[in-house]
Amino acid sequence: MTEQPPSRPEPTDRPGLPRVRAWLRTTWPMLLVAAACGYGWGWWTGQHRDAGPPTPSTAVQRAPAAPHVPHLADFGADHPSADARHVANWVVDSGDDQGKSFVVVDKKGARVYLFDNTGHLLASAPALLGAAVGDDPVPGIGEKPLSQVRPEEKTTPAGRFVAEPGVNAGGEDVVWVSYDLAVSMHRVRPLVKAERRLQRLASPTPKDNRISFGCINLPVAFYEKALKPTVDRTGAIIYVLPETRTPQEQFGSYEVGDPAQLAGLAAASVK
Repeated sequence: MTEQPPSRPEPTDRPGLPRVRAWLRTTWPMLLVAAACGYGWGWWTGQHRDAGPPTPSTAVQRAPAAPHVPHLADFGADHPSADARHVANWVVDSGDDQGKSFVVVDKKGARVYLFDNTGHLLASAPALLGAAVGDDPVPGIGEKPLSQVRPEEKTTPAGRFVAEPGVNAGGEDVVWVSYDLAVSMHRVRPLVKAERRLQRLASPTPKDNRISFGCINLPVAFYEKALKPTVDRTGAIIYVLPETRTPQEQFGSYEVGDPAQLAGLAAASVK
């Protein structure tokens, strides 16, 4: 009988082969996925690295801001002081009056200007003011009897106030500048003949208009026909100009039409 050669072992009989096949079945797909992801990531980063800034067609377009157009107060034929014009222009341009009428009290010039809520002058008049020079109210002044108010305390405080129609202790209607400080705007009262209040109002110079305890005395016609009806109809903001500091320090105002200020306003409107 012819001897048969030894049989060739089947592949499954090779040592370790099952483990190799199992490794290939589980690992090879993951290698393919990793390679594909790596290629995709390299392509994507290369595309965006070389793409540069977005083109105008894809960038968000922002329309240029319109330049700020200054708005000025209209004094008509009046010729106010530089400070009075500065504050009135700022009020109109900034809208600080919040849509109300407004009053500018120029203590240095002893004059009051009444504007409507669009910045047009309605009327102006001379005024009598606190006898003492000063801008800061005395603490507790509103609680003091007039007989106890010292000469240096008779000031008309500077500042921005909201007008309040009301009645004083004598039953007379007034426009309160500050009820707490007992400062109001009212008709001139020529009660003490020696004070010559009517003559002081009529004089051409403001030097003799400092006579009151702090209240703002006005001609009767101006109070009754202009100030009181306007305050009752639209409300009003009262700006009492300072005399010991600048309007900018008092109100934070700016010069309307100043190029640097207008540039700042234009920049702020873009944000």
